[in-house]
Amino acid sequence: MKIQGCIAVLTGAGSGIGRALALALAREGCHLALVDINANNLRETAEQARHSGVNVTEHPLDVADRSAIAVLPEQVIAGHGQVDLLINNAGVALGGHFDQLSVENFDWLMAINFDAVVCMTRAFLPLLRQRPAARIVNVSSLFGLIAPAGQSAYCASKFAVRGFSNALREELAGSPVGVTVVHPGGIATSIANSARGPEGACEQERQIQLDRAAKLLRMPPAKAAEIILKGIMRDKARVIVGNDALILSWLERLMPVSYWRLLPRMPGAQR
Repeated sequence: MKIQGCIAVLTGAGSGIGRALALALAREGCHLALVDINANNLRETAEQARHSGVNVTEHPLDVADRSAIAVLPEQVIAGHGQVDLLINNAGVALGGHFDQLSVENFDWLMAINFDAVVCMTRAFLPLLRQRPAARIVNVSSLFGLIAPAGQSAYCASKFAVRGFSNALREELAGSPVGVTVVHPGGIATSIANSARGPEGACEQERQIQLDRAAKLLRMPPAKAAEIILKGIMRDKARVIVGNDALILSWLERLMPVSYWRLLPRMPGAQR
């Protein structure tokens, strides 16, 4: 896919991988419609991206708000005239065993991590079909490939993104729209700091999980964005980001049931 001159819609653009992707796309000459719930962070990303000389529009909204998503395509067309690339990157985390999680928190996570991906795809697919070449990029996770204890909600959402993306790719075969699913490993973002936890968890338990995550979330977001962008430009169906994700993806294929016996405890995993 040729990025220069394209129009990309990118969710979760206010920080982490989203911000890094926005800046990487801008450097390639891609115009941006940036989406994030945090208006201040979104503005910072947009200002940095504009230094590359591209047209950037800001759309502060909650991707769990279906009514906001429904009117977003019209807003993007008003600012850009077309859409060539949709990147569903926004995501949140929720740690804890299934029976420790409230219904409200479980639904909160699924609404952002999976339902928003579906709603954004439904909203923008008609516009993408109008282009000679277009692409949907859905960000799953390493935890969309493997499933540690203590991450039942997060894994459910990220496995759902993976399955949805793979099926959608087959359904769109022969159309101008390709589908890429991304599985980042340990990327040094703030997702662990903003994660919700089990009901009634004490601060000490939360700090243990944060310390464990910090040891493994090491790849700079800019490096992850570079890998993802290369995958998009090469029309790859799946992009695995990081050696940790690559190794574990192969181990899961070889030992789909018993791979956990060979692994140390993952961040957020609770036995």
